[in-house]
Amino acid sequence: MPDTSSSKPRIEHYVAPLEETPLEAIDSVKAEGKPSNLWIDAWHDLRRRPMFWISSALILLIVFVALFPGLFTNESPSEGCLLANSNGAPAPGHPLGFTRQGCDVFARIVYGASTSLSVGIIVTILVFTLGVLFGAFAGYYGGWVDGVLSRLGDIFFSIPYILAAVVIMSVLANYRNVWVISLAIGIFAWPATARVLRSEILRVKNSDFVTAATAIGVSRFKIMWAHVVPNSIAPVIVIATISLAGAIVAEASLSFLGVGLPSSIMSWGNDIAQAQTTLRTAPQVLIYPSIALSLTVFSFIMLGEVIRDALDPKARAQR
Repeated sequence: MPDTSSSKPRIEHYVAPLEETPLEAIDSVKAEGKPSNLWIDAWHDLRRRPMFWISSALILLIVFVALFPGLFTNESPSEGCLLANSNGAPAPGHPLGFTRQGCDVFARIVYGASTSLSVGIIVTILVFTLGVLFGAFAGYYGGWVDGVLSRLGDIFFSIPYILAAVVIMSVLANYRNVWVISLAIGIFAWPATARVLRSEILRVKNSDFVTAATAIGVSRFKIMWAHVVPNSIAPVIVIATISLAGAIVAEASLSFLGVGLPSSIMSWGNDIAQAQTTLRTAPQVLIYPSIALSLTVFSFIMLGEVIRDALDPKARAQR
């Protein structure tokens, strides 16, 4: 049989000298780098976003005004109102003019910030708590638990929370305060949060770390709260930020319709409602509270949008 090995062309391979490509350079692993996760990567992304710093600065200013209104104005928002100053133009010490009752517009805006912000925070806490509880149990346990909780959420989701709040505030007309209006809004606004968390938990609960925790004997309840919920909570935080802005708008809308807070409680919605009759003669009485309301809502929405992009790896990769 003829030897065909010599007829095959021989291919020469170049091998670099060992001193030029040391093995330790190839096999070495950089162990000095800090560990990274979703939250660390999101923070690194947020620090480079001007919109994050602008929205954060505006929110901190609004919170500071709500907590310490006396540092921004020496005027009383309800006492010392003179009818002689009715719908008056700006004057020294009164930069935004006067209301129809002769009260200082700037003082009412400053003191009304605490009411609107309080309603927003209470509603957000209520929505976050109910949404996490219902969404976590429905998504993780499944079966009849998911069926019952999901149908309950569908019932509440089918009722517009503004319409439900109007009915509740009309029935409880003698008990209108910050807590009642917050409960009226929040008790019907949680299903969206529960749905988002449920969908995230359905995705996370099949992960390898959940299987490993189950294999070593960790209880399902502990796995849910210690592992599954923390890894599913990111979208809920974004929704909570935007929900706070929606709660502030809802309070202003109810007060504007006359079924929200009583006129004795200062809020931007009440000021806008009282100023609508003088829009042609004294537009500043309506414009300035509207600007304060819009700026506050815009700040929280802008912060929520930035956080959503930072927590989305795909959105970070596209920038």
